[in-house]
Order: sequence, then C-alpha cells, then structure tokens
Amino acid sequence: MQDFLTIPLFFLLSIGPLVIFHELGHFWVARLCGVKVLRFSFGLGKPLWTYTSPKTGTEWSISRIPLGGYVKMLDAREADTTRLSEQDLAGEFTRQNVWKRMAIVVAGPMANFILAIFLFTCLLMYGISEPSSKIRVSDHNSFAYQTGLRHGDRVVAADDKPIQSFSELRWAILRAGMDGQALRLKVERPDPMISGYSMPSTSHQEVTLSFKGAKKEDFESNFMSKLGIDPFLPPAKLKEVPADGRAAQAGIKAGDVITAVGSKAIRDAQDLIETVVALPEQDVSISYERNGQMMATTVRPKVEMVNGKAISRIQVLPDGTLESVKVSHGFFESLQMANQRTWEYSALTLKMLGKIVIGEASLKNITGPITIASYADKAAKQGLEYFLAFVAAISISLGVMNLLPIPMLDGGHLLYYSLEVLSGRAIPAKYLEIAQRGGFVVLMFLMAIALVNDVLGKLS
Repeated sequence: MQDFLTIPLFFLLSIGPLVIFHELGHFWVARLCGVKVLRFSFGLGKPLWTYTSPKTGTEWSISRIPLGGYVKMLDAREADTTRLSEQDLAGEFTRQNVWKRMAIVVAGPMANFILAIFLFTCLLMYGISEPSSKIRVSDHNSFAYQTGLRHGDRVVAADDKPIQSFSELRWAILRAGMDGQALRLKVERPDPMISGYSMPSTSHQEVTLSFKGAKKEDFESNFMSKLGIDPFLPPAKLKEVPADGRAAQAGIKAGDVITAVGSKAIRDAQDLIETVVALPEQDVSISYERNGQMMATTVRPKVEMVNGKAISRIQVLPDGTLESVKVSHGFFESLQMANQRTWEYSALTLKMLGKIVIGEASLKNITGPITIASYADKAAKQGLEYFLAFVAAISISLGVMNLLPIPMLDGGHLLYYSLEVLSGRAIPAKYLEIAQRGGFVVLMFLMAIALVNDVLGKLS
C-alpha cells in the first residue's frame, strides 16, 4: 500500500518539475525575443487559479492535473489575430525571424541540460556515498575473469584517469564498450586473494579490457553483471539467525562468518544465498568462523515452494552491506565534471537510440512512465542525493528526446526552421500538417512500445 502511494508521488516530483523547467526555458527566451506569452500553466487541464500580470499581460495559472505544465505564446496558427494592432502583432511568434524561432524552440531542451549540470555540480561538491571501486568478479567463465580481473581487485584508474567509485568505473566501461574500444584498468590486488582465486600477488597490476568478444546486448541493461563485474561484498557475516531456524538449531549464531557450504567456498552473502537455495533437503556441512576460530556443523535446509519453485533455506540473514566511499570535489572541478557527465550521458543516449533504430539493440530498452516511477521511488528511498542524481539523469533524457527530429517535438520544429534557413522560405503549411500527423503516429508507436515494456517488466 505504501508503494502504491509513494511511486506516483515520486514520479510527479521527478517528472513534473522537469517539464515545468523545460517550459520555463521556452518562456524566458520567448520573452527575450519579444514574443508575447499569453499563458504559463503549472499543470495541465482546467485552471484552478489564475493571475494576470498587469505589466506583461501573461496569465499565470495552476491547473487541475499536477503533471508538468505548458507555455502558450501568441501564434497566428492557433488564434485569430486579425483584430490585433500592429504593436501587438510585433510579438506574434511566426513574425519573428527564423533565428529567434529556433532559439525559442531549443531553449526548452537546453533548460533541461542546464538543470542537470546544476544538480550534478551540487551533488559532486556535496559528495555522494556510493559503492567503492572494489569489485566482485562472478566466476572463471565471466568476461571479467577471462580478461584478467580478479575478485577483490580495487580499480584505481581507467585509461590513467583516477577511479574512486563503482559508478565511475561503470561509466568508463560503458563508454569504452559502446565505442568498441579497449580500456586499461590499473588495479590494486590484495594478498592473499580470496577463496580459491589465487594468482601471483602484486600490489598493483594493469588489466586491459578488450570488448571485441563482447556481445552488443551486454551493454543494454545490467551490463556490468553480464560482464561479471559487481560491487564488492564483504564476507558472509550473519546479521540475524532466528532462534527457531535450522541454522540456529545446528549451533550457528549471529556474528558468525560462513566460509563454506559443503565443498563450495563462500566469499560473500551472494555466494551464500546462491549456494543454499539450490541445496536438496538433506544434511550439508557448514564451515564458519567465530571469534577467529574455524568451526563446522551440519545443517539440513528447509525447502519451501515459492512461485511454484522449490527454494532451500537455512534461515539466516547475512550482512550484505557494501563498502562505500564518499566522493566530493571543488566547485570548478565539479562544474567541469558535471558538464562532461551531461555530455557523455547525452551521447550515450543518442548512441543507444541509434542502435535501436538500426536493429543492433532491443526495443526493450524503450521504457515509459511506469518504469520511471519505479526507479524514482527506489532512488528516493536511498536518499535525497540519489533522487536528485536520478532527476538529473531524467532531465538529460528529456532534453535529448525533445531534440530528436520528430515532428511535434522541439527537434522537429528545429528541422523545419533549418530547412527554412537553407531554402530561404518557410515550409508550406500543408506539408507541415502532413509531417505533424506522421510525427503523432511515431510518438504513439513509441509510447505503445514503452507501455508494453513497462507492463511486461512488472509482470516478469
């Protein structure tokens, strides 16, 4: 019930302000260009409250549906302007030169990029606690292991650029992977290595990731795990052991560190869970460490049916707390990094859209409001800084999507005006109407795909 309330709330708190800021971009530049703005609405639908500025004549309103907003300018294509004076007609949109019209149109997406840069700058200055660059390598068959990475490695640099957090490592790998380039990683490798992943030990090693053998779909979603790279987890120390559970009955207590289940060495909580759930309902030896002493016992897992599948449990709760690091920077460095992050995120979004168009990436990557709402809720539950980082990312996506050359979007209007600049005359109204109809069909098609993916994602 709580999620039913919070998910729509955080969706409105993330998308609503972004749309309003987008429209404010159009508004500010329209005013600078001398275009008369008839109305600026916070929200959609019937106005609940209005105020008309005596100075500018702009009507400010709060409307019934609290989802974004819109700006309405004086436009001869939408209203009868025959009775207006020449002074009023001077502020009509279509009478402006093409460069002013282009500036007004592009101002919306630019406002989204500026907002993202501002949020990223603030967050980078404040610092966000996030998983460190110490990594968990899944197994010997993974891409990560085959290219030389090992469980417990701490990545300190990528192509000579310092790496402190897992997200920085993720961005570096994503950039290189999408470009099909090699990536040089400098790692600190512990001595000795953990749980059977023994290698000749050195304090620092250099590993080169080559993405020639990687599949393109590896970079569509959850690609780090597909490559065999996840944030490092601590040893499987038990946080809770219910007194009436199978493990407690075998003598295991909270604070014990599970080191092996049967013949399988256990590195962390994920290893423990993956190993236990597949066990049959028969006695299995459990090795664990307590106060520096190695101990062992025998436990018979309890098998339960979950969604028609048999799941084994020994009834313990391991501590899966990630090693975190708080990374903060000075103002100018944060501003530079925020600009770079916004640019790179925009470029990656365009690359992914391009791959979808040419068939190299799945249409499943197109998601809609349900997925956005779910992620907004998850980000908000992690903390304000994570929610603001999510809002910044969505703001970039909104800016990029609006710049696509699709009729009805800002990018479509920019395309019209660009053709006008090249030809020296405006596009005939009949062709614009046909393009608008085509653009509407394309947008409805994309929205349908996004909705289907959202629903299937919730059902899966």
